[in-house]
Amino acid sequence: MTVARTWAIALSGLRGDLVEVEADVSPQMPEFAIIGLADKALGEAGRRVRNACANRGLDLPKRRVTVNLSPASLPKRGSGFDVAIAVAALATSVRMDADHVAQTVHLGELGLDGRLRPVPGVLPAVVAAHRGGVRRVVVPVANAAEARLVEGIEVFAAVCLAEVVRWHGGSCDAPDLAPVDAPTAAAADDAPLELADVVGQSEAVDALVVAAAGGHHILMSGPPGAGKTMLARRLPGILPPLDDEAALSVASVRSLAGETVTRLSRTPPFESPHHGATAAALIGGGSGIVRPGAIARASEGVLFLDEGGEFSAAVLDALRQPLESGVIQVHRSGVSATYPARFQLVIATNPCPCGQYGVAGGSCECAPQAIRRYTRRLSGPLLDRIDIDLRLQRVSSARQAKDVQPTSTAQAREVVASARARAAHRWAQTPWRRNADVPGTWLRGPAAPAADVLRPLDTALRRGALTLRGYDRLVRVAWTVADLAGHDDLRADDVGRALFLRQGSRT
Repeated sequence: MTVARTWAIALSGLRGDLVEVEADVSPQMPEFAIIGLADKALGEAGRRVRNACANRGLDLPKRRVTVNLSPASLPKRGSGFDVAIAVAALATSVRMDADHVAQTVHLGELGLDGRLRPVPGVLPAVVAAHRGGVRRVVVPVANAAEARLVEGIEVFAAVCLAEVVRWHGGSCDAPDLAPVDAPTAAAADDAPLELADVVGQSEAVDALVVAAAGGHHILMSGPPGAGKTMLARRLPGILPPLDDEAALSVASVRSLAGETVTRLSRTPPFESPHHGATAAALIGGGSGIVRPGAIARASEGVLFLDEGGEFSAAVLDALRQPLESGVIQVHRSGVSATYPARFQLVIATNPCPCGQYGVAGGSCECAPQAIRRYTRRLSGPLLDRIDIDLRLQRVSSARQAKDVQPTSTAQAREVVASARARAAHRWAQTPWRRNADVPGTWLRGPAAPAADVLRPLDTALRRGALTLRGYDRLVRVAWTVADLAGHDDLRADDVGRALFLRQGSRT
């Protein structure tokens, strides 16, 4: 056989495309050529493949070997094509089951000794192979656990190239090698933090439950020590567990980020980038291969920006587009990637740089210009995308902390689950399940309540005190308040509560 074929996967964000790897041997000067829009790392695969084959006793033909990656117009990047290239090249001269080779996706990087080394993005690559109709994949041993998270596909975890050849029906007497281990991953702690630890902030806890029940974005402003960070870190614990599709999406993003994935976590992710983070760290980036940023890693969970007033204004404004669309599109020179961005935004900020402006008993020493500069980093368009605006004060006495029975995480989670079930039932005939996802055209159209219920919002809209985007967000919050109260229809007091959560707390 002079032409052999197998498959690999080209990733662009979470989307994977099947790439046919063809190898042809021709009677010309010995050379190993790779064509088909390969990047530098992939262009170097020929050297790795030749040495890996030689060190496993699998000599390639001493003729011109041309490897074509099809479709040629699709950019291919990274070392994850090594195994597919090696198998296709070997299949031109080594006796193997051609049909078996041609119906298998091969993933992994080759070491010079022939061992298969782990690569990032194996989980989304296996998902793409399954969706493309391929039912067999070869992966490095270090990536076996995440590859097996995809049901309905046969996974062969190989230590070295010789094992792959033997699995395809070829013969090779190379001795066994020790596998390349995956990087040691820190043990993930999925135990939720206890909401009852937050004392003396009953209104803030109630607002957090509203945010969790509807999937709403929340801004918390208050002096240091008021409990803003404590509240934010307890939000994932009261959110419903991830379903299969969401858990697979979260794990795929982690895999692309280079983390070791061994199981599907049902706990919503929580990302809290430092206030010195750049826009690229937030939205994603990199050279050649675009890695997911904090926005993508927080998808299906919570993105928490602590000390929001310390973030660069340009970094904060980078949130505006993904908050509306639910996806983040990253473009670099010759590279583009699309990642999910269905996160709940939580911003915590102080009222001024020193944190004492407007605080009872506090003494603010900030200049008026410094206060304005600090607060203006949260731009108007970004604030217009916030559903709930909380103003917190410090707990003023031990008696205040004891007077109110704290809400536990289990209690809050049960309330949130009940409200989400009511919302899912209401929107059962639509593509949406959370109130935060319902578009304004639907809220003001088929799902519009009686005119007198929305009169306060209509008045604010006519006066210019409210944008149409803000109007829609208030209606979504009002529906969540109604779900928590057990109302089947939107009522005036539900709208009033939504107004207080968004605007009343600002006055």
